[in-house]
Amino acid sequence: MTIRERSEGFERQILSPLAALSSQSRGREREEQPCPYRTDFQRDRDRILHCKAFRRLKHKTQVFLSPEGDHYRTRLTHTLEVSQIARTISRALLLNEDLTEAVSLGHDLGHTPFGHAGERALNDVMPDGFRHYEQSVRVVSSLENEGRGLNLTWEVRDGIMRHTSGDQSETLEGSIVRISDRIAYINHDIDDAIRAGVLSESDIPRDIRETLGDRRTTRIDTLVSSIVENSGDTIRMAPQIAEAFDQLHEFMFKAVYYNPVAKGEEVKVDGLIKRMFSFYVSNPERLPGEYHGIMEREGTERAVCDYIAGMTDNYLLDVYHSLFIPRCWEVKGINFTG
Repeated sequence: MTIRERSEGFERQILSPLAALSSQSRGREREEQPCPYRTDFQRDRDRILHCKAFRRLKHKTQVFLSPEGDHYRTRLTHTLEVSQIARTISRALLLNEDLTEAVSLGHDLGHTPFGHAGERALNDVMPDGFRHYEQSVRVVSSLENEGRGLNLTWEVRDGIMRHTSGDQSETLEGSIVRISDRIAYINHDIDDAIRAGVLSESDIPRDIRETLGDRRTTRIDTLVSSIVENSGDTIRMAPQIAEAFDQLHEFMFKAVYYNPVAKGEEVKVDGLIKRMFSFYVSNPERLPGEYHGIMEREGTERAVCDYIAGMTDNYLLDVYHSLFIPRCWEVKGINFTG
């Protein structure tokens, strides 16, 4: 018996009958030999953790664009917080924590630079629209590993695809990631908004604070506990907790997500991305070489979209500067600005 087979046996003995077992996975896009030490879901987690798109998340905006301070969330720290919350719920419900972690770590790999402002810009210019969860699946299926993808299991790809909207994931582990994503971003966005001076805890309506708690840690504990205590064949909260959480979500849209002080810079992102998109569609030969194959197979717009969506915030600004901003030039030691 291999170490992997022993781990698969532990899953069958310990986990809930509702859990997704790694030994019963629907498989990978391409068949391959199993690892002797890791289950398929553990292997998927490791592939995501080591991929380039995961490393780029540390330089992608979560909510606040280019904040001045070291403690604001990035897309990477958001991903880690989602993973922590989701794993806690999954472990408490005796579901497959490895699958939960893999989906959590991969759910935002396709997110654009500058957060949802970048996503909206690409959605405007792409003929079929742009949705970051679809791009995340594209990253793990087609873009990583020099176009070969990570060859993840069906269950991980399903959880990534369905982590935001539409039908629930076909695994409870995927559904846990979906609700954990929402718990994480609402609570850490409150924390960041308070740090930015956009919000204070007392601004949150009293009835919400009385139901969920008046601190980030208390709210997360309330929400997680309600999920653990009320979930069965579906992942759910107690009705009064779910209602308060929905009210908090609505409050955040009014107070932060549409706040002109917090989000005033986003209008600039729209112009940056759309101008860059138009440039590369008109000059596809300027795309990096690895995108030429995509252009030949799927068209110029698809290749340009993949290139821009994969950029970090600072890299996008550097590329934009090189394309559209005049550079200084030097003659006999004298600097001139073009």
